[in-house]
Amino acid sequence: MRFVLEPEQQDMAETLRAMFTAADVPAIARSWADGDAESWRKLWRDLADLGVTGVTLPEERGGLGLGPVELTLCLQECGYAGVPGPVIESLAFLPALLPDLTADTRVRTAIVEQHVPHALDADLADEVYACGPESSRLLSSTSLRRKDSFDAARRLFDVEGSGEEIPGADFDRAFDTAVLGCAAYLLGLGRRMLDLATEHVKQRQQFGRPVGEFQAVKHHLANALLKLEFARPLIRGAALSAGSAHAGRDASAAKLAAADAAHLTSRIALQVHGAIGYTAEHDLHRHLTKTAALRQSWGTPTWHRRRIARSLTTDPDTPIGSP
Repeated sequence: MRFVLEPEQQDMAETLRAMFTAADVPAIARSWADGDAESWRKLWRDLADLGVTGVTLPEERGGLGLGPVELTLCLQECGYAGVPGPVIESLAFLPALLPDLTADTRVRTAIVEQHVPHALDADLADEVYACGPESSRLLSSTSLRRKDSFDAARRLFDVEGSGEEIPGADFDRAFDTAVLGCAAYLLGLGRRMLDLATEHVKQRQQFGRPVGEFQAVKHHLANALLKLEFARPLIRGAALSAGSAHAGRDASAAKLAAADAAHLTSRIALQVHGAIGYTAEHDLHRHLTKTAALRQSWGTPTWHRRRIARSLTTDPDTPIGSP
């Protein structure tokens, strides 16, 4: 297995990071949390111009025709920047679910039976889906009710509505793709929090020295780095095994490792920042709350552990909805 990025893949990641830096994602996230979607939609159109909204869709449907590896790179950069909105749903889940989807600038979100009970940003989305192993539908005439969210930029809604079943929807493949995408987003969150913590300990002084020079601080940051770097090959391996008999198991392993790594990094980053890391104005706060939310989304850690254990002892094609 090759873990080094190809030059084209590295260029893609660098282009996205530069775009998100120039776009001032923290300001976009604050506006998005307040229900102002104008700046976010401009960023979404810029992503569409690059082909990111159709990264895995075939060229005949307006996409780039790339694979899961490139998808994880895109979502990792989205996580590093803390891009709000239903990016996992729009970039990973629904393109894999819908057989006739074409690349465009429409924003799509979804309720996913058992694992994603509330539709993310349903009031600002162009399309809302209700999906499960037995049926997937595009909802029409929806009734929305806002729910409280730990992350202000994750705007959750209870959705009621009806709609016709989508023929040819491949729920199992779509769910595994979303789990993999969530893992990549979490890895990006973790890397950003580690970078924020590293920069902070270089600047913060104690006893006349940067606190980053103290061995105890270095050990904590090194532990976070190791966790994140161990998650990276699992994500790459799951991307390469997509579509195989073990795709679900590998996606779960990647999600579990990335979630645990991002969670540990969030705790260490908050510890080295101190009270300032709690404040909503600090960039770390956005990543802390997203990490806590996504760790439980698209399958809890307990669910994924059970799925991995079951796949090692039983049929790997056991339905996703099974406990």
